[in-house]
Amino acid sequence: MSFQSFGFWIFLGLSLALCRLFSAFAEAGAGLKPSLRRAGLRTFSLALVSLVFYILCCDGSGQALLPPSAGMLVSWSAAKYLQSGKPHRQAVFLLAAGWQVCVLLLYKYAAFFTGGRFSLSPVPPGISFFTFQQLWFLKEIYSGAFTLVPDRRGSFVLYSLFFPTVTSGPIWKPQAFFPQLEGKRADGSNFAPALYAISLGMAKKVLLADPLGTVVANGWALGADLPAPAAWVVILGYSLQLYLDFSGYCDIASGCARLFGIRVPVNFDSPYRALSAGEFWKRWHMTLTAFLRECVYIPLGGSRRGTARTCVNILIVYLISGFWHGAGWIFLAWGLLHGLAQVIERLWPGRERLPKALRWALTFLFVNLAWVFFQAPSLAAAGSLLRAAVRGGGGLPLEQLAAGALDSEATALRTLLPFAAKAVPGLVLAALFAIGLAVSLQRRSVVRRMEDFRPTLPRAAACGVLLAWAALSFSSTAAFIYSNF
Repeated sequence: MSFQSFGFWIFLGLSLALCRLFSAFAEAGAGLKPSLRRAGLRTFSLALVSLVFYILCCDGSGQALLPPSAGMLVSWSAAKYLQSGKPHRQAVFLLAAGWQVCVLLLYKYAAFFTGGRFSLSPVPPGISFFTFQQLWFLKEIYSGAFTLVPDRRGSFVLYSLFFPTVTSGPIWKPQAFFPQLEGKRADGSNFAPALYAISLGMAKKVLLADPLGTVVANGWALGADLPAPAAWVVILGYSLQLYLDFSGYCDIASGCARLFGIRVPVNFDSPYRALSAGEFWKRWHMTLTAFLRECVYIPLGGSRRGTARTCVNILIVYLISGFWHGAGWIFLAWGLLHGLAQVIERLWPGRERLPKALRWALTFLFVNLAWVFFQAPSLAAAGSLLRAAVRGGGGLPLEQLAAGALDSEATALRTLLPFAAKAVPGLVLAALFAIGLAVSLQRRSVVRRMEDFRPTLPRAAACGVLLAWAALSFSSTAAFIYSNF
């Protein structure tokens, strides 16, 4: 079930009503301390709606439900054993973690490893995010950094399937999630910042990312006829599309969670303002970066075993990151590029003395070029686009690139400005890229601005306009890019 559908918003409204009803029962109940009644029923109601949401995402397929169900059972059982003080803790931890990794490999990478001769389907929604979250949970339990209350099975189901984040993250560390279930229930103070984040997230996705995706697809469709300026439009367009799509998802997820009194971890912190590849990954998909640092990089030895070993560890981490995103050589190449960039930065300390503007330009250029390998269907296609960007001819086919992007808005412009009808494709592209860049380079993310958001009448009107505009465009909305991973 997609966020950008009327079905989801009906589901969200019904879920809010159900949770409010359970909260009312909790307040009126007897026999338990109010805080326990409130926390228990709140967790139960949220777990129930999250389970229903995941079933709907699976289209009712029992086969798609089986792997996450088994994964939760394995993790819960292992956690109880690891906390019991019994012997062979390491073996149990490795077996449980191995189970999660094997399931991910079977469902997502079997076709890659067997050359397409074998694959399992349907692939459970969000299996990559689910697996890494289960691994993080097991690691924290095993290390003693987190202790789970043994009789709170419902809270673990909620942690595993929390509906705003289950399909595309962010990836929850258990310490960031479970304590929130013991807090006070959601109240009216959460609604204004929640709707603010939802409206901006919807605008990012529907009004910017999807039209930019149309431009990018049009550019790829030109094939061998792609001139150099159009190639750069495709490269920059995809960089903006990907950020606006994924950060838009996280904004909507954060807003939906806030309606239920849950604060989602910040996953983006203006990554395109980064001055290095290392800083970029401290700002981009921050929960994935934290997971890889704590669960892969540090156990490998981190930076404690000399420069050569540190560089190898960095490359391993980013190869894993690339492969986690997709089963293909193209994703491994993208991960390798980011790993090499960080190795070069580590071996070039003089880079810090370069002017900030130059460091930003070099980083932004690198990130844009690396995204080519993330979006291209093959290494050969990525090479063709990069060659076109360097050696392609002149000219910018505005009409071909803008075809289908913001069609309703473009038609309205042609009606209002018939004397400038030929300029409409250029105006559409200029507006998309100018607004997309401005939003992508903002100093503070939407999730951070939620914390000190204060509702005003102009803000309420702007949010209402954005939500209505986005809702009118639902019919042409594409799936979130990261839902594929």
